[in-house]
Amino acid sequence: MLCAGSSEEFCGGPNRLNVYNYTGTDLPVHPPGGGDGPTTVFPVTSGLPGNFSYVGCYVDNTFGRILVFGQPGNPNNTIKSCVTTCASQNFTIAGTEFGDECYCGNTLDEGAVLANDSTCNMGCVGNTTSDALSFIPASIDMGFQSGMWWTQPCVGTGLPANWQYKGCLREPTNGVKALPYKIIWPTNNTALACVTQCAAFGFPASGVEVKTDPVNNGAVFGEDSECNLPCPGDPVSLCGAGNRLNYYEYNGTMNLWNTPKNIGRYEFFVPGVVVPLIATLGINNKVTFLEKAGTGFPNSTGAYELDLTLVSNFSATWREMHVKTDVFCAGSVILPDKAGRQINVGGWSLESTFGLRLYTPSGSDGVNGTTDWEEDNPTLRLQRGRWYPTASMLSNGSVLVIGGETGSNASPQPNLEILPKPAGGDTVIELDWLARTDPNNLYPFVLVLPSKRLFVGYWNEARILDPVTFDTFKVLPNMPGSVNDFLAGRTYPLEGAGDALDSCVSIAPEDSNPTWELERMPSKRVMTCMVGLPDGTYLIANGAKQGVAGFGLATDPNLNAVLYDPTKPLGQRFSILNDTIVARLYHSELTLLPDGRVLVSGSDPQTNNPDGTVKYPEEFRIEVYIPPYLNQGFRPPEFNISVTDWAYNREYTITNVKLFQGTTANLRISLLSASSSTHGNSMGARTIFPAFTCSGTTCTIRAPPNSGVSPPAWHQLFILDGPTPSHSKWVRIGGDPAQLGNWPDIPGFTLPGV
Repeated sequence: MLCAGSSEEFCGGPNRLNVYNYTGTDLPVHPPGGGDGPTTVFPVTSGLPGNFSYVGCYVDNTFGRILVFGQPGNPNNTIKSCVTTCASQNFTIAGTEFGDECYCGNTLDEGAVLANDSTCNMGCVGNTTSDALSFIPASIDMGFQSGMWWTQPCVGTGLPANWQYKGCLREPTNGVKALPYKIIWPTNNTALACVTQCAAFGFPASGVEVKTDPVNNGAVFGEDSECNLPCPGDPVSLCGAGNRLNYYEYNGTMNLWNTPKNIGRYEFFVPGVVVPLIATLGINNKVTFLEKAGTGFPNSTGAYELDLTLVSNFSATWREMHVKTDVFCAGSVILPDKAGRQINVGGWSLESTFGLRLYTPSGSDGVNGTTDWEEDNPTLRLQRGRWYPTASMLSNGSVLVIGGETGSNASPQPNLEILPKPAGGDTVIELDWLARTDPNNLYPFVLVLPSKRLFVGYWNEARILDPVTFDTFKVLPNMPGSVNDFLAGRTYPLEGAGDALDSCVSIAPEDSNPTWELERMPSKRVMTCMVGLPDGTYLIANGAKQGVAGFGLATDPNLNAVLYDPTKPLGQRFSILNDTIVARLYHSELTLLPDGRVLVSGSDPQTNNPDGTVKYPEEFRIEVYIPPYLNQGFRPPEFNISVTDWAYNREYTITNVKLFQGTTANLRISLLSASSSTHGNSMGARTIFPAFTCSGTTCTIRAPPNSGVSPPAWHQLFILDGPTPSHSKWVRIGGDPAQLGNWPDIPGFTLPGV
């Protein structure tokens, strides 16, 4: 670019300088104070306007300007004139630089750090005895309004609602921190950021501190002057000191954990013969259990079925079944074919990982079935071996199998496949986002959305997939982790931050601006089991208060059950229910029963004491939880149904509706899709409240409108008389559009037809 004053010379270009270097030795000596003589330079520490006071010399422009509002150059610049200019514009920080430059702001930005006062050694052009700058490092001479720097930083300004500054808190000396969760932000910690993070995760107390080793005895308040170190992310604010916290509290009730009088109860149900890791209620109202090889009794077959009506007759209530390969950490779902067959995919190692097993339920209440698991490997198998895969029904009625690893703690299997296998050669679709997040994405959460697209949650990420190409339609925001770990995960094996979480998250994925709602739970929990109930609430139980999922990796069992009600306001959705005496850790499950009770089964933690004795044994005992809606002594409502195969958006009737507490004006009807539970993932689970009308003792129900709202599946149909559910009856919605009833057409498999 040509110079403006001479078209024969270059004067740099956009963001470019032509630089010249003087190589002579006769440069004049510049006195340190500026001006014409050896004048002593000193910072102005008194006589400043208003409440400004000198704080120190700060390094400027290492990463950018630390004060962003610059005033025009002033040949008469002094400290007082700069402070006066900034104060007149309602800025609380003033700084001078290069003698004639004045800068203002309300925060110090871009990594401002203190320098030695001696490096601010250039005199102001308007008063050469007042320092304004050193050359290297470039530093800035600051004045701070005392109300911002020395008294209660951030108090009343910018804090989340209802938060208040309480004072400078001394850490205890007994080795326990005053606040248990420590967040390390070495370069960007501020009081506001800390309070905001604690508030988001439901903690009503927050403190900022520079050093973290506890040395004092008793968390008591000291003088405010003891908290005197600036925050690394905002030097205008204070972040405690060594073993001192600038302490903030929420003024109010942040988490209203309900403690109802009616908390339900655990009951022993039946002695067990299996330590199940997969539990499934079939459309024959019996529960099938699958067990990993080597668990339980030495002669175990690994598969059993429980008749819920025969528990008083031990020899009759359990029916022995058989699997050919190891189902350890497989996935299961119930098919929408006429028989409601159960499909189980994957397994532990070698040929088991390719396993594809089918079971056709048979028998009825009080009558044992005669059918068994069917399997023929390698004639019928997955295209990829999978350990910890998820199985899910798609809106077109086919089966999605996604993720896992190639074997026990082996390489990732970051892809998906469809059953029945489409025509052609290899039809597996690779997924780079599963490859990137292995091994913290096992048993990903999969759900068909109303648009028929797929929601997938894995580790701490989530996205929406196209239902045909399986390309990513939309990447959702990351799931919040724990208060002190952004990388905490929600899927196996973390199910926490390398430790148990005390929060849950939820999202409406197809909103225009989907945002995770974060709620704090009454207690920490890892290896959580969760099951939907007929009234739209969810029972949460099992797991531990410490550790991660896996054998011997968690202790301190969480014996308390919790009820979650999504219809209540945020922060008020949890109710603390009853406790069990049975530790249920790794490989434990919850299963909704036809009468509204919840079957509680399993636990295979393989956790020993230091001397080698068993600490938490393999758990054979089967319990049920009686939710509060069944703990009031009310008689359940009753109804009859004749048509149980429903098409979308059609109307169907139930008759002889009998209510014993209320009227049909308060009646509710719910549909809970068939599911199979393992490792806290209820594959296929969905709750729907369909529209209906009633006339006398007949009610007309409108089926869900399409396969996005309700993918093809069997459902438990409940009616609720106030809080009390009926016994469920099975209905199939959406038919069998993929004609699974004719698959697999090979010898050795029972085909129900379509």
